[in-house]
Amino acid sequence: MFQFLSGAWALLLGMLLLTLGNGVQSTLLGIRGEIEGFSTFEMSLVMSGYFLGFLGGSRMAPEMIRRVGHVRVFAALASFISAVIIIYPTFANPTVWFICRVLIGFCFSGVYVTAESWLNNAATNETRGQALSLYVIVQMIGVVTAQAILVTADPSGFVLFVIPSVLVSISFAPILLSISPTPAFEATKPMSLRELVNISPLGTVGMFLLGGVFAAQFGMAAVYAASIGLSVKDISLFVASFYVGGMIVQYPLGWMSDRMDRRVLILIAGLIGGIGAIVGMLLGTSYMMLLVAAVLVGGFSNPLYSLLIAHLNDYLEHEDMAAASGGMVFINGLGAIAGPVLTGWFMAVFGAPGYFLFLAILMLAIAAYAAFRMTRRAGIAVEDTSTYAPILPSSSPVAVEAAQEFAIETALEEEDAENTQ
Repeated sequence: MFQFLSGAWALLLGMLLLTLGNGVQSTLLGIRGEIEGFSTFEMSLVMSGYFLGFLGGSRMAPEMIRRVGHVRVFAALASFISAVIIIYPTFANPTVWFICRVLIGFCFSGVYVTAESWLNNAATNETRGQALSLYVIVQMIGVVTAQAILVTADPSGFVLFVIPSVLVSISFAPILLSISPTPAFEATKPMSLRELVNISPLGTVGMFLLGGVFAAQFGMAAVYAASIGLSVKDISLFVASFYVGGMIVQYPLGWMSDRMDRRVLILIAGLIGGIGAIVGMLLGTSYMMLLVAAVLVGGFSNPLYSLLIAHLNDYLEHEDMAAASGGMVFINGLGAIAGPVLTGWFMAVFGAPGYFLFLAILMLAIAAYAAFRMTRRAGIAVEDTSTYAPILPSSSPVAVEAAQEFAIETALEEEDAENTQ
């Protein structure tokens, strides 16, 4: 662990600053949109732009890196992010904001691909699991801390837009000045959607639905909170609660997933997350109940990403896992693009409680489909399942592929240990 940190602390610090900047600008837009008088539907379109750009960036960034290299791609895209963030308060228009969100999503995707390539390259077979855990912790800390920054200035002014711009700008320094060598970059061709569905219907359907859940949390939580009149302080705590819940539940759920039928755990996580959303829908007039709902939904939806990938891996050969990772990221991205738009529609039809109604439907649908799939084929013996590796929905395909590599390496080590006995 200490050997890994000595070579990767600069990368982790840079990723922390990037996550801080991304977390601030995303929540801030939800608050500022309400101040500017944008409708819920307009804001849902604006927020969907990020996921559209992120999905496009995850497909194009590898080719950009191959052409001009990691350093140039990282510096160019991070510079664009810093500049685009300042455009938001300068041109308060939904169309301009949508275009900016697409650009921001595209650039962040490319930046994450680049930085995660460096991080993965800094890890060895022995430290990759620890590296993934540290990366998840850094991301969670970044998003939660970002919410605290929101109370430091007036959201109707420029200062809160300058802060994430500066954070992204200074994130260059620790990453680009790091002594870590530039890694060779090879992107794996994604497995087709038809193949993924045939291999694991639960993994693919669950991942698509989870994309909508994640987009509603990351993109629309602040829009919902602003629409019901919460203060900036209360909004920041509400949004942070989703990720605090994820931090609390991620590792216990991962521990359990290696010791029981993962379909049962997916069912339980979907059910508890759905119940949490129902609590928010019915008791949302109480701020304390809103926080409880956010912790439950975030706590049991964020780890589901890793859980669904681990479940898919149970039905894959080792050599197919890397290809499957790209397909799963794409499926999740499709759900994420639709998530904010559908959330906005639910809020337009059912009022503010429609936000939690949408989350409840998706989480309970995951649980119901897991229960259905348990009737279609027998489960895999626990000793034959792959290893759970922590990863978040906000990660790029590189981090997901690194998690797959960790699962493969762990499985091979277990096979070698059995053969030598």
